[in-house]
Amino acid sequence: MPLRRLQIPCRTRAAATLSSVAAHHLFDGITRPNSNSTPLASLCAGHPVSSSPFAFSAAVASSGPAALPALHALAVASGLDAFAFVSNSLAARYAKTGSFPSAARVFDTARARDASSYNTILSALHDPAEALAFLSWMLRSGEVRPDAVTFTVALSLAAGRGEDGLGLVLQLHALASRAGLAADLFVCNALVTAYSRGGLLDAARRVFEEMPARDLVSWNAMICGLAQDGDSPAEVARVFLRLLKDGAVRPDRISVCSVIPACGGEGKLELGRQAHGFAVKLGVDGHVSVGNVLVAMYYKCGAPGCGRKLLESMDERDVISWTTVISMDAEEDAVTLFNGMRRDGVSPNEVTFVALMSALPAGCPARDGQMLHAMCLKAGLSDKAAASNSLITMYAKLRRMDDARTVFDLMPHKDIIAWNALISGYAPNEQCTDALEVFSWMVKCLRPNETTFASVISAVTAVETVSMTYGEAYHCQTLKLGLSAGEYVSGTLIDMYAKRGSLDESRKAFEGAALRSLIVWTAMISANAKHGSYDAVMSHFDDMVRSGVAPDGVVLLSVLTACRYRGAVHAGKEIFDSMAAEHRVELWPEHYACVVDMLGRAGRLEEAEELMLQMPSRPNVSALQSLLGACRIHGNTSIAVRVADILTETEPEESGAYVLLSNIYAEKGDWGGVARVRRQMRERGVRKEIGFSWVDFGAGTGESMHLHKFSSDDTTHPLTEEIYRVAEGLGWEMKLLKNYFSMEKTSVF
Repeated sequence: MPLRRLQIPCRTRAAATLSSVAAHHLFDGITRPNSNSTPLASLCAGHPVSSSPFAFSAAVASSGPAALPALHALAVASGLDAFAFVSNSLAARYAKTGSFPSAARVFDTARARDASSYNTILSALHDPAEALAFLSWMLRSGEVRPDAVTFTVALSLAAGRGEDGLGLVLQLHALASRAGLAADLFVCNALVTAYSRGGLLDAARRVFEEMPARDLVSWNAMICGLAQDGDSPAEVARVFLRLLKDGAVRPDRISVCSVIPACGGEGKLELGRQAHGFAVKLGVDGHVSVGNVLVAMYYKCGAPGCGRKLLESMDERDVISWTTVISMDAEEDAVTLFNGMRRDGVSPNEVTFVALMSALPAGCPARDGQMLHAMCLKAGLSDKAAASNSLITMYAKLRRMDDARTVFDLMPHKDIIAWNALISGYAPNEQCTDALEVFSWMVKCLRPNETTFASVISAVTAVETVSMTYGEAYHCQTLKLGLSAGEYVSGTLIDMYAKRGSLDESRKAFEGAALRSLIVWTAMISANAKHGSYDAVMSHFDDMVRSGVAPDGVVLLSVLTACRYRGAVHAGKEIFDSMAAEHRVELWPEHYACVVDMLGRAGRLEEAEELMLQMPSRPNVSALQSLLGACRIHGNTSIAVRVADILTETEPEESGAYVLLSNIYAEKGDWGGVARVRRQMRERGVRKEIGFSWVDFGAGTGESMHLHKFSSDDTTHPLTEEIYRVAEGLGWEMKLLKNYFSMEKTSVF
């Protein structure tokens, strides 16, 4: 970097300050060039450059790149370069025309330098690291005192480094205070921006509140800082309302663009509409950036119709407009919206394709995904990392893992996100072996992160036939890498151990979690619910609510499940009734099904049937099966027939409903009813499914990673005779133990 070798020439103050008379005399002594003799004549036309160095500076400011060397030479020959502002104008013009080396040379050879000289070079440096190094050199040299512009430029450079620049921001704030510039309007604005970008919102608020005067930039800096933080949308609205009440300045487009997303973040539709009206009043509603944030706000506030209407009424729609709608509109088909974007003449970008792939439903035709892939290739975006990662996830969602693997293999640079996308895609597609193999390849070239382990442990959990040994091995690796305490890893470990029957290990993983987030609480409550630990579920749920973590639908479903297994109907009904009113959680069909099963187990079949019929959508299979099972337990044939009719209509080829109804008739002694059900099964070609069980004896070296699967009267295993012999022996042992305990009980009485 040339500036690091800049030497400040030694000179006296007298040499650096020429009188205006001497300067005019030097300049007037230069022969005025003929209008046709040099290109400089057209440049100087209209500027009395011969009369004042200020006029010369004005000529430099309006000159083109070709005339700058001549003007530079003229300044040196005439002695005008003795004036700092003349050298500064030359350096600034060189920098603006893209000739930074020439600007540095002017600075290096300047006969007089002031704070503006340094500010010119500081502003011209494009590399923040180089600029901050130059600033450090300036402060150490002590040649000039930094002014408000110096601090403003330096703070903007430090702010661009985010949290990494916070230390420098604090130092600059201290220096500005020593220089008596901490209350300067421009310095304060830069401080508010720098602290906000670095995440120190408290410091930004303090600077903002202590400002003796505020302009629009001050208000916008504070509002934008709060909005970008994303954790305090209510405060964004409050600061904006203070701006309106202050009345000293009038909000602009930036102010409105910052406060509207805050309304969406809070879900306050009425406040968002008021902000929309204010934008109309200001006359900025026609700007595309304002229209985009308004569209997003309406979608976030649950008014998609307003969002669509606004999009259609916009005079100008850009790629952000369409990408916003594609990513947020759950009712309209994403491909249809994409086609509308193309008809509008708007070219998609990488973010558009990412949003489009994410918006595709899992059950959509594979051809839609392949079409998007082709469009991505045509747009030249398929080699972008984000697009490729989204393609892998999309194909996994469409259950086309071969295509996902092809995209992965063709990626020139595979980052950690690509590996994680492929591993997490295999698990829901029941390709656990592939997930574990990809993980073993990945660890040879990349260090796995928390998401990687969460994905591979989920793969082990999802497939019951995989030995628990693999899950324990991955747990050990997370401990070695210091990742076991992360919320995602902790959550998957709790779930894995619980599903494999080790609730004690689940508790250890829960206690080892660094942060008990919603994910960790959900996993632990669900684990206890699966094991029927009602007291533990209710205790954890109370602790979670007291800790300030708001429950969601998954947690509440687990609590209802625990109430169902315990038979705590009163507590379950209270939880169910409080979901919408107290916790503001939308009721899912699964919640209804759980309460229906709970009521059915308690013998309140009429109440269960009534609740099932109140479901917003058609009663789902789970609720119907639960109520039918309860009818068998309590021998209610009339309700069973009604439920079985709906269930067989919903799933005509599933045998469960027929078998249950047949058993109900058999227990009542209605053999005619049994015959009718079996006849229906024969006519519809329904066959009873075979039930399977698995046994895990541990996977050692060279052994299969899968558990052994078997069914009733199974003879497929090569050691069938030995297995049946051992099973028969266990059966005799159980009978002997039963007889022994019966004899002991008789002798006691």
